[in-house]
Amino acid sequence: MIKNSNYDEVLRKFHKIIPTTRLLVNEPLSKHTTFKIGGPADYLVFPSSIDEVSGVMIIAKQHGIPVSILGNGSNILVLDKGIKGLVLKFGSEMSYIRHSEAIVTIGAGAMLADACIYAAKHGLGGMEFAIGIPGSVGGAVFMNAGAYSGEMSQVVSAVSGVCADGTVKRFEEHEIVFGYRHSAFQDNNCIICEVELNLIRQEKPTIEQKMYEYQVKRETKQPLEMPSAGSTFKRPPGNFAGTLIEQAGLKGLTVGGAQVSIKHAGFVVNAGGATAQDVLMLIKEVQRRVYEHSGVMLEPEVRIVGEE
Repeated sequence: MIKNSNYDEVLRKFHKIIPTTRLLVNEPLSKHTTFKIGGPADYLVFPSSIDEVSGVMIIAKQHGIPVSILGNGSNILVLDKGIKGLVLKFGSEMSYIRHSEAIVTIGAGAMLADACIYAAKHGLGGMEFAIGIPGSVGGAVFMNAGAYSGEMSQVVSAVSGVCADGTVKRFEEHEIVFGYRHSAFQDNNCIICEVELNLIRQEKPTIEQKMYEYQVKRETKQPLEMPSAGSTFKRPPGNFAGTLIEQAGLKGLTVGGAQVSIKHAGFVVNAGGATAQDVLMLIKEVQRRVYEHSGVMLEPEVRIVGEE
């Protein structure tokens, strides 16, 4: 972890903005990821507002401290030596949901499932596809998460974020530059803090029926009972990663505590005591064998962050 002449000064500055209950030092990130894997963060902060995000970003810039976003800790593999610098994780304080007409405004820390349920309750359709996606709204926008022919790009109309110098900026739809599992926030060093969704008026029973069908599909086909980071590989053009992995005979393949799920080959799961290195080695082995079998090189969808 960071331990230099500026360490105490930086900590004092952070504490002027963030109370001790929401600032953890040298915190194991295995406690904060859905994979249950990951080394420590030098500083783990749970901001409660855009102003707090701006304040800690300014301090980090002043002292040359790298900044990372954990989101809900899903769709991410934190390496075994952890993440150096400042890590932001949005919690309950940044999980508000409100609406006016068909525009829903959501804090980046809100869970996707909660956003879907809120929209359905108020007769607002368009978010049904996301009901079973594990993760926060901010993380879903960052990755342009999707399922069942829907994705965040179809419903997001604007994002409010904080950039590396602490300035607060509103990004309109055309500035978000969505692509397959991609958004401008993967390149612009700005942090998603608040999201606006433009939904459509629909009958509540219609919305709820779609959500129910998608949830049943997910629960029966995916290994939700085991720690994972969700779908491990991006969908290759014209095919499915899970299908290619299964055809290569790799269901159940293990490296250490990491395993290709027996239930759904598109998922690498933590079968017990897995390290990030186990997962990385398994991903590489799956890529190699699938390429040998089908000529397709799978690309990881899970974000890999930190130091080995």
